[in-house]
Amino acid sequence: MKLILFDCDGTLVDSHHNIAAAMREAFAAVGAPYPGDDETRKVIGLSLPEAMVPLAPEAGPEVHEALSQAYREAFFALRQRPDFHEPLFPGALEAIRALHGRDDVLLGVATGKARRGLDVLLERFGLRDYFVTTQTADDAPSKPHPGMVLRAMAETGAEAAQTMLIGDTSHDMLMAKNAGAAGLGVAWGYHEAEELTGAGAVKIAKSFSEIPGLVDKLIPHEARP
Repeated sequence: MKLILFDCDGTLVDSHHNIAAAMREAFAAVGAPYPGDDETRKVIGLSLPEAMVPLAPEAGPEVHEALSQAYREAFFALRQRPDFHEPLFPGALEAIRALHGRDDVLLGVATGKARRGLDVLLERFGLRDYFVTTQTADDAPSKPHPGMVLRAMAETGAEAAQTMLIGDTSHDMLMAKNAGAAGLGVAWGYHEAEELTGAGAVKIAKSFSEIPGLVDKLIPHEARP
């Protein structure tokens, strides 16, 4: 069986505008200078405490924890607003359905989101039943540590040679590499293609429609030696 893991923010859903808005509110609440949306884009995918370190490099652990908590509260408030908008990227649902319908593929998620945030997202888009394993920031160390991929492999019985992580950041590609899995980068996310390739991406998908075919090309039916 092939195990195909999807990152969430920047891969399945377009969430940068909400993440940046919540981050701006968090820094304002704590009274710290906000480094800007471009800097926030660089840390998307990391778990919150790890993301705050490069965003507030002069601050200590207490400030980083305060920023993390303020961010959680700000994002929760955003999610309750009637104009909250966080769409799936074009073709995401179709690709997930195509892969889910195969008898040689298992699907999962490996995300820096908290469990609560992922559960809300899967429920909103009706995706829960497509994924047999879901790994979050609550379950393992932050990317690029391989913990989330290793846990997903253990839960499904998949081998590293038959496992692929699809993601949009260098953090994703390094996590896949550290777990011995293949990393497939996507061109529509938050890091440039050169960053993904430099972090170990074996290929860059230009659209979701390419992904089912790339799964077969990059993970042959026969297990690698």
